[in-house]
Amino acid sequence: MWQKLGHFILRFRVALLVLLLLITVAMGYLASKVELSYEFTLAIPLDNPKYQAYQQFRKQFGEDGNLLVLGIQTDRLFTLSTFTAYRDLQRQLKTIAGVEDIIAVPSAVALVKDTATERLKARPVFNDTLTSQPALDSAALAFRQLPFYKGLLYNPETEVYLMGVRINKDLMNSKARVGVVNEIEQAVDRFTNKTTLVVHKSGLPYIRTKVAVMIQEEMRFFLLASVLLSALILLAFFRSLSAMLLSIVVVGIGVVWSVGTLQLFGFKISLLTALIPPLVVVIGIPNCIYFLNKFHVAWNKTGHKEQSLIQMIDKMGIVTLFCNVAAAIGFAVFALTSSQILKEFGLVAGINIMALFVISLLFIPAVLSFLPPPKNRHTRYLDNPWLNKGLEKLERWSLHHRPFIYGTTAVVLVVAIVGLFKLKSEAFIVDDLPASNQVYTDLRFFETHFKGVMPLEIVVDTRKKQGVIRNMRNLEGIDSLSRFIEHIPNMARPLSIAEGLKFARQAFFEGDSSSYLLPSAYDLPALSQYLSFKDSSQTNNSLAKLVGSFMDSTKSRARISVSMADIGSYRLPGLLDSIQRQAENIFNKDSIEALSADADTRAAALAENEKWGQRTHQIELTGSSVTFLEGSRFIISGLKDSIFWAFLLISLCMLYLFRSLRILVCSLIPNIIPLVITAGTMGWAGVPLKPSTVLVFSVALGIAIDVTIRFLVNYKQELPHFQQDAYKTVIQTIYSTGISIIYTSLVLIAGFVIFCFSNFGGTQALGWLTSLTLVVATLTNLILLPAMLLSLGKEGKNG
Repeated sequence: MWQKLGHFILRFRVALLVLLLLITVAMGYLASKVELSYEFTLAIPLDNPKYQAYQQFRKQFGEDGNLLVLGIQTDRLFTLSTFTAYRDLQRQLKTIAGVEDIIAVPSAVALVKDTATERLKARPVFNDTLTSQPALDSAALAFRQLPFYKGLLYNPETEVYLMGVRINKDLMNSKARVGVVNEIEQAVDRFTNKTTLVVHKSGLPYIRTKVAVMIQEEMRFFLLASVLLSALILLAFFRSLSAMLLSIVVVGIGVVWSVGTLQLFGFKISLLTALIPPLVVVIGIPNCIYFLNKFHVAWNKTGHKEQSLIQMIDKMGIVTLFCNVAAAIGFAVFALTSSQILKEFGLVAGINIMALFVISLLFIPAVLSFLPPPKNRHTRYLDNPWLNKGLEKLERWSLHHRPFIYGTTAVVLVVAIVGLFKLKSEAFIVDDLPASNQVYTDLRFFETHFKGVMPLEIVVDTRKKQGVIRNMRNLEGIDSLSRFIEHIPNMARPLSIAEGLKFARQAFFEGDSSSYLLPSAYDLPALSQYLSFKDSSQTNNSLAKLVGSFMDSTKSRARISVSMADIGSYRLPGLLDSIQRQAENIFNKDSIEALSADADTRAAALAENEKWGQRTHQIELTGSSVTFLEGSRFIISGLKDSIFWAFLLISLCMLYLFRSLRILVCSLIPNIIPLVITAGTMGWAGVPLKPSTVLVFSVALGIAIDVTIRFLVNYKQELPHFQQDAYKTVIQTIYSTGISIIYTSLVLIAGFVIFCFSNFGGTQALGWLTSLTLVVATLTNLILLPAMLLSLGKEGKNG
């Protein structure tokens, strides 16, 4: 079959090359249209209850993750020159297209009781006409008498001041936000130049924009670096410019096809899919090396170019097909997960790894048929004395030191398994950024002074129209839950309707800061005419707007907004559970017993309580922090499942290819061991399981099995020539495949080492962990695999 295919390729080589060119041009056009992804919740399936609850929240209350925050630390904000510059900064930011609103000290308002109209009116604390230091000092004193802003706009202990810039939610999910953030940074730079004050920048809009730009820049760097490194390695191996250029063109076509596939399926470039083009380069180069290596071996034997090309296709076609199938499975299994971002990565990567096989099979023999035959210097690497000495040592070890090999492997496995028990799952929203990165350090600044900027939303559903404001117990419950949250480390003072009512009560009692308390049942009748809940659309009632933002239109659902630190997925579930318990304790006392059970029993019991009408309030924790946690869970769970499916599907492929359970066992063990060792290394090194690191295992398995397939196919092909003598066949296989295995392993390892230079911790981990797995896999396949073949097979007379 493969010989016939070889004749077909050489016969129709021109037509096939034109076809490849036309497809590449079409995919190049599609690739030029691909866009960056700006979505934040793609990790969660669309039918997930947490995702649906978050979308419902956004529909009722608006976006929770569109606030960009600016922070300064100074003891001279209320000097006239600095304050004027700070106010000018706010005004400049307000003029930027896409900026909807700004909350900051210069625009702070105080509520004043107007007895004539019986309304609370908003008055600016700092008038636009402030031109003298005494007037500013007086306004600053009045500002400090407003507890509502304490912890929200300033930290009095550390003299840090915050400015919140709210960005249009539609613009947040488009590439236009990069320009908005750049304009904000330019305005901030002008302020810094004028005042010499350092401005710290954070918030989800800023973090997401900066990360997206870094992804784009890294994609270009890694693509260029992987191509250059591969070119240098190929040039060093083959000493042939044509062989090097031939291989680069093959992976270049693969890269164009991979980016074009993203656009073809309507996908965008994300942190994961940005890795596909450099991965295509890294995985495509070994295809070229194996084809060229087999061509050179055949040329040395026959001296006939066309016959050598047909032998190359005949010997390497089936091998390369199954190697690419195995590698594609390692990626494609991600498409079986529930996570949208993993589905996209798995589908595009799997398709394009198989496309690489087609490109290599058609392009390499067709182009080689037009090129002059290889010279002696091009095939000199086949007799590399250093590699031959190394292969001799590998032969001696695998054939004559099997007990030592098995014993050493067992000891290493025991150490690795101990490390496995030290492994834990934990992810942070920005943990993939280095600690020295400004995005990371600025986030820590806000966590230090304002306890964080990550949004958490708690929705209290009273299930009754006007239930939030007509039942004093509900208001007291909201305030009680807010005070509970305020005392939790790493959580800022919550904002809710309760805080707005406290603000109103202070105004009602002539601005006395000691009156900043939740109105009692006796206060509400007197306050009600000033609050004017019945007409919350009045443009002149600032408090009504505030009240409206923390309740839905029916006033049956209230929102509690909290900013928190990026505490990670390991601690976050416990914190959310404690808030949920406290909320249920406050609003649904009859459900306390249910909350003392485990998660499944608790859910069932709460559902039963709700069925019988015992649960009067529905408490929902949502927001970007919750969707991040849920997304991390889905990705890690999905990746664990993908490893199982990868093993199963690759095992079936191996069983079909070799039709032998003995060889199947021999093929899997040398590839399971590297994964266990890598996982153990992660445990000992304190590298947690998170979306970016779990990715390593399926990817490395799919690539490492490549070596095993090539070794075992060659072993199976040579076995009849040595009268089924496993001992002689193993020796021949070590020498015939060892050089190409070592070369391709070096290319793969070098290709993944490039990722260690990433600015993202996850991409760095993908680089060094995959490289470690491939190093160990190369050793197990060249030392342990031959030993196992001899131990489990018939060794012959020389065994």
